[in-house]
Amino acid sequence: MRKFGLIGYPLSHSFSKKYFSEKFEKEGINDAQYELYPIPSIEELPSLLKDNLDLVGLNVTIPYKQQVIPFLDEIDEKAKAIGAVNTIRIENGKLKGYNTDYHGFKDSLLKFHGGRTLPNKALVLGTGGASKAVITALEDLNIEYQLVSRSSSNTNLSYDDLNTQYSILNTAKLIVNTTPLGTSPDTEKLPDLPYEQLTPEHSLYDLVYNPLKTAFMQKGIDANCWVKNGLEMLHGQAEKAWEIWNY
Repeated sequence: MRKFGLIGYPLSHSFSKKYFSEKFEKEGINDAQYELYPIPSIEELPSLLKDNLDLVGLNVTIPYKQQVIPFLDEIDEKAKAIGAVNTIRIENGKLKGYNTDYHGFKDSLLKFHGGRTLPNKALVLGTGGASKAVITALEDLNIEYQLVSRSSSNTNLSYDDLNTQYSILNTAKLIVNTTPLGTSPDTEKLPDLPYEQLTPEHSLYDLVYNPLKTAFMQKGIDANCWVKNGLEMLHGQAEKAWEIWNY
């Protein structure tokens, strides 16, 4: 039996086990199982691996997509450029890191816009591991981006900046939430944006997928924006991970 799983903390919001369990059943994959491994510290990873020698693949979620890198023996070039890892292939005791969030987001964003022209500029909310995959995909699609976090810096605007500088949302027609704000069970939370500035020309993409309609997305719906959750991205990155584990 080949064992796969997800590390992160907490994992109560995750759909990954359900997704892979249903995939195994639907496709008649009888030699694999997928488990959740909520570890309070990334330092617990070596012990987890030692106790589960049949693990051959792991997904990595918040907050360990960057913290896991020092524990790897090798890292894929794209993941190295992104600076975050969400998939690990385990072979002969060696760990190699990949980033399939990049593929999941990029493919999903292109489907989201369909026949519509891609925006020239995007706001990326959050600066964690997920945001790194998003901005790399935006760069490869020639979309300018501006990072937004709780405090401003040389590279980031703050949410206060967005609420005081009207022109920012006026020029950035795509807003991508890479933070966990709004994830179940805290579904009422959302990024602090001047939502009254939204127009039907804006697109809101939320990487959160549980719930399927977040408070952030509802603000977009109220303003007649295009909105999308992260479920398709989750499926896309999961299928890419499965491909990596089985090549």
